[in-house]
This record gives sequence, C-alpha cells and structure tokens, in this order.
Amino acid sequence: MNATASLTETMLEELYVVVRTTNGLLKKADPSVYNYRPVENMRSFLELANHLVQIPHIDLAILQEKSEQEIRQLEKKLSAENVTELTHVLEEGYHLIKSYFLSLSEEDFLKKETKAFYAEKGATQAKWLVEIVTHSYHHRGQLFTYLKQTNHDVNMFDLY
Repeated sequence: MNATASLTETMLEELYVVVRTTNGLLKKADPSVYNYRPVENMRSFLELANHLVQIPHIDLAILQEKSEQEIRQLEKKLSAENVTELTHVLEEGYHLIKSYFLSLSEEDFLKKETKAFYAEKGATQAKWLVEIVTHSYHHRGQLFTYLKQTNHDVNMFDLY
C-alpha cells in the first residue's frame, strides 16, 4: 500500500471513530433533552445531532459541487427525529464517503479540486477529507458537552 492510500485509510478510520462514538453518545441521550439548547442562539440538541450525523452525506454532496438548493433539499430529506434514524443517517453517510474516497486514484485524491457553492476557490479531495474529519470531531465535541450540561453519564471514555 502506498503512502497516500495508507493516509486515506487512516483518515477514514478516524472518521469511523466519530461514527462509532457519536452513535454511543446518541444512545445515552434521554429524548427529554432533544429541545435543550445551551443559549438561545445555538442549535438545540436534536438540531446539533442532525447536523453532525448529516456531515458525511452533506460534505460529500458539497465536494461533488452540488448547488446550495440541492444541499438544502438533502438536509431536509436526511432530517431525523430519533436515535435509530440519526444513527442510520450517520452510518449510511460514512459508507458513502468511504466508498467515494477509496474509489479515487492517487492523482485525483491529491490534485483534483472541487469548489463548494459557498467558496471562492476549490480544494483538493485530500483537503476535503481532512475537513470532513475535523468538522465531525468538532460537532461530536459539542454533542458531548450538551450531554455533560444535561447531567448525562458521559466521560472521556465515550470518545475513544
């Protein structure tokens, strides 16, 4: 296996850590906190959970240069109301993004640029994978904090 393929596999493994641990966190969440929001101008728990589980689907569509309207329609289609639906969206999105990145040639992974509807310039597929992983970890951290703030039994071991 060449270095690029090894790096891709490692990044996808790290993304799956987010998938596995997010699923665990969602299963610990009492539905009574779905409307919880730390402050008025932040997402509710359920809004945050939906955003997090949709990242693989949505970011894949963005890196494939879908329009803003197509992205908004996909977000609505993927909107979930319970743990079973949320975890399904996340698992499905992970497998789609994994298939996409594993299908790329080394040349395409490193050099092919695509541009998001909101961006002025494109980014390589390699950069997109880094963005997807870091974006996911960021919101998983927020979800963990929401659970801590609502007195759920979560600790650092839920993140590994």
